[in-house]
Amino acid sequence: MTAATAQATGFPTLSFADVRAQLLEQREIALFDVREEDPFAQAHPLWAANLPLSRIELDAWRRIPRRDTLIVLYGEHAGADLAPLAAGRLSALGYSRVHLLEGGLDGWRLAGGELFRDVNVPSKAFGELVEHERHTPSLSAQEVKALIDARADVVVLDARRFDEYRTMSIPTATSVPGAELVLRVRELAPDPATRVIVNCAGRTRSIIGTQSLVNAGIPNPVAALRNGTIGWKLAGQVLDHEAARQAPAPGAANRALAQASAQDVARRAGVRWVALDALPTLDAPDRSVYRFDVRTPEEYEAGHLPGFASAPGGQLVQETDHHVPVRGARIVLADDDGVRAPMTASWLAQMRWEVYVTEPQPEAARSAIGAAPAAHPAAPPVEEVSPADLAQALRAAPGDIAVIDLTGSVQHAKRHIPGAWFAIRAQLAQALDTIPPARRYLLTCGSSLLARFAAADLRAALDARRSAAEVAVLAGGNAAWFAAGLPAESGLPRSATPPTDRYRRPYEGTDAPAEAMQAYLDWEFGLVAQLGADGTHGFRVL
Repeated sequence: MTAATAQATGFPTLSFADVRAQLLEQREIALFDVREEDPFAQAHPLWAANLPLSRIELDAWRRIPRRDTLIVLYGEHAGADLAPLAAGRLSALGYSRVHLLEGGLDGWRLAGGELFRDVNVPSKAFGELVEHERHTPSLSAQEVKALIDARADVVVLDARRFDEYRTMSIPTATSVPGAELVLRVRELAPDPATRVIVNCAGRTRSIIGTQSLVNAGIPNPVAALRNGTIGWKLAGQVLDHEAARQAPAPGAANRALAQASAQDVARRAGVRWVALDALPTLDAPDRSVYRFDVRTPEEYEAGHLPGFASAPGGQLVQETDHHVPVRGARIVLADDDGVRAPMTASWLAQMRWEVYVTEPQPEAARSAIGAAPAAHPAAPPVEEVSPADLAQALRAAPGDIAVIDLTGSVQHAKRHIPGAWFAIRAQLAQALDTIPPARRYLLTCGSSLLARFAAADLRAALDARRSAAEVAVLAGGNAAWFAAGLPAESGLPRSATPPTDRYRRPYEGTDAPAEAMQAYLDWEFGLVAQLGADGTHGFRVL
């Protein structure tokens, strides 16, 4: 973005040097890449978070809790600068300190700024630094398989989300998501002689999970499965699928041991405790505060502290940039066991976050039930069409209606309304180059919430083409269509825009090419050097 372009938008700019100074001085800043996830993953600054232009109304209030946060935006797509559009939307949502990055991503690069690939990079780079500095013990895939084949005294604990574990897992492994490890490991390995192996898909959660057990001082020998399920597949070994083993609840004695060790680790990391009635004192006018319940989603929905969002601890450490995009913000964590929150907090503190853990609270304090309430503005009014009426219209005159599905490409490929076009909301104007002209355009998504916000974008794009076509949304979205028992199809047979909304992780699924998996590992190995070149991380490993 040129200075003239930035001036024309009416939004001020900040330079690479300005942003870097803010990071080094540990002052709050939110640096956002407003492109879709795939281009974001190809190259971005270390502390940039992805906030696609397509989803700003749905995600901004939840991810940027303070309206006067210092925000810096960049993001070009197909020669068009998306940042001014994003700045306008954020301003309309009440954000008062919105800036554009001077020169955009190219300006960052030309100024000597380091650029990183992939997603969740701060957490992954931190994991590599932990292994580099603590020499976290690990075993190769071949060594672990030999132990399993020999029926050695060994337990394998999978530190990923349960759905990831279900997709593919190490034979005999039990699902124990990261924050659960210290709480539950003694139930699975009560004999101190039992060897404990921790795995994930690649490296980060294996390293952090293993080092969590080391830091907590469990007496068992512990090792990470080197390179996780990627390493297992690259070794030519067979993974399990649809496994369902989960760790039992901890007994009272083991829970007490876990509490003592977890809280000791957290204190050594600089974590502080806060009473529930003192929480408002953290809400300083110039500080953003994120409140997370780090238990499982099921426990959260059964009852949680009001004002706390669900963020299972292992994933919070793994995806910190997604959950806490404002660098320099405060984080408050809660659990009901005195283990999961302190262990999670210990890692966030080492990543240079100001972290607090709530002091023990009575069960009655967890009075909020179900999912957290939505945090977005009311969707603008727009004409609706019921699923039944749409089905009838498509049967009667299919050429009159163009159905445009704005749900994620992964969800669209699983199932969508027959004949629907996939499109990315921020690229609706370009999508019209591919979608045949119609008398009526019907927008949909999972619930039609995003479609409602997108209706004005589509109307503007049609007006620019001097088209008088009607715009409407599907009442209840795809969910209502399928709930009505109406037909579906799968795949991406009609993609009006490239499906760049989702970055395909090299370790994802069961069909990743060996070359991509090896390249991913090679990239992870280089992250420590990149951290040094960037110089803004401030990580402190215990």
